[in-house]
Amino acid sequence: MRNQNQLIASEGYPFIALFAFMTLVFALLGWGFVTFVLLLLTLFTVYFFRNPERVIPTGDDLVVAPADGKVIFVGEVEEPRYFQQRVTKVSIFMNVFNVHVNRAPCNGKVVEMYYQKGEFLNASLDKAATCNEQSGILLETESGSRIMFVQIAGLVARRIVTYPVIGSLLERGMRYGLIRFGSRVDIYFPQGSDVDITLGEKTVAGETILGTLP
Repeated sequence: MRNQNQLIASEGYPFIALFAFMTLVFALLGWGFVTFVLLLLTLFTVYFFRNPERVIPTGDDLVVAPADGKVIFVGEVEEPRYFQQRVTKVSIFMNVFNVHVNRAPCNGKVVEMYYQKGEFLNASLDKAATCNEQSGILLETESGSRIMFVQIAGLVARRIVTYPVIGSLLERGMRYGLIRFGSRVDIYFPQGSDVDITLGEKTVAGETILGTLP
């Protein structure tokens, strides 16, 4: 699976190369201000697609954050697609300064996936969970618990990348995709889970513990 041991996510290479090339061209033309702006864009693009290593916690049935960002929702919702009952949802909002490489929240096998085209509303809005473009994974653990996590595009984000396919085995903290330029990830815990994260907390993908599965 891509980007497991790279400091910069491969999806960023074309953007970095483009801005670097434009910086060089305008530098040769002697356009100082434009060169400076393009250099800043090049550096920001490198920063945006950074892919740092993380220290993954160990422990049975632990669920870690799939994204860097801020918790904007924790509570019970009706989940009609797979669970078809009320479950606990945690929503993590990523701004453009967060690391955007997403990580698997726990160990398990991908048993279902879906992709939904949609709008590009502000990802912090409640209706973004149903209206926006998104890509979801249903993961089953060895103990039989199932958890769903959904990448949701936002106002600026226009590209969701998801690496696994049905049948893929994921390990807690493994990189499994990214969303370009601001977005959010929703995690749906099955009934009986113990969710420890609270509203407003900052998360670090692969490190921050959200709770435990039943």
